[in-house]
Amino acid sequence: MRDLQSITPVPGHSRPDGARDGSRGIAGSDAATPHLELRAAGWGPRLGPPVLRDVSLALPRGAVLGVVGPNGAGKSTLLRLIYRYLRPRWGSVHLDGRDLWAMDGREAARHIAAVLQEQPTDFALTVREIVDLGRAPHRRSLSRDGARDARVVEQAIERLSLGALADRPFGTLSGGERQRAMVARALAQEPALLVLDEPTNHLDIRHQLELLALIRDLRLTIVISLHDLNLAAQLCDRILLLQDGAVRAQGATALALDPATLGPVFGVTVRAETLAPSGRGHLTFHLTATEHLS
Repeated sequence: MRDLQSITPVPGHSRPDGARDGSRGIAGSDAATPHLELRAAGWGPRLGPPVLRDVSLALPRGAVLGVVGPNGAGKSTLLRLIYRYLRPRWGSVHLDGRDLWAMDGREAARHIAAVLQEQPTDFALTVREIVDLGRAPHRRSLSRDGARDARVVEQAIERLSLGALADRPFGTLSGGERQRAMVARALAQEPALLVLDEPTNHLDIRHQLELLALIRDLRLTIVISLHDLNLAAQLCDRILLLQDGAVRAQGATALALDPATLGPVFGVTVRAETLAPSGRGHLTFHLTATEHLS
């Protein structure tokens, strides 16, 4: 066997198993109602096969769900259903028991924020102005709660260590700096549910660790797609494993990231190993020599 990749988990404590209290819910919601629920949800083009099918999940408030799977598994499509970019062709998506598409876009944006892989580069706005866009769902018409908006924006800028860049044009930033600005914009939105699509892309190691530490400390329900399974193991309470648009496993992280399940999904041999002297477990991935050469 030839070692293809060995991934070391992010340093620091792992999240406790079980959900934490979140920020705020939709008026009238019940504490026993899942914060986020998908009921046999799916999507696909009208003239083509389904891209995603029969996804059901119930996520309690304050939990972190990791969405993993190989390229083309349907991860980004699932996230688009959750942040209301795509309307399900089948099934439904519910927030605090309410169909997401029973809300208008502005109301949904007061509860859900998304940070995507795609980053605009042609904005003429400064970083502070980009972050301030996160306040838009909370404003009525052109009115502003100036003092509170400014305070929330500055707190988000400080939390992502963007103070020195706040007055820089967004288009002049590096990919990693733009990613941090988009996370700050999402936090300024004050959501109860945060959706992150590969948020560590473009970030150097230091800012990856800072972002992951931030995610651990947020009192939000979080859905995050990650390619790095060891990061997912350290960060997430629960895992949803997708392959070819269908759920292959879901549940508590330690159970869903089972090497016997992961191997066939990714087409590799997966081994669970222990890091010495820390004793922390991690996954390694291997190809046979013939597979590697083909």
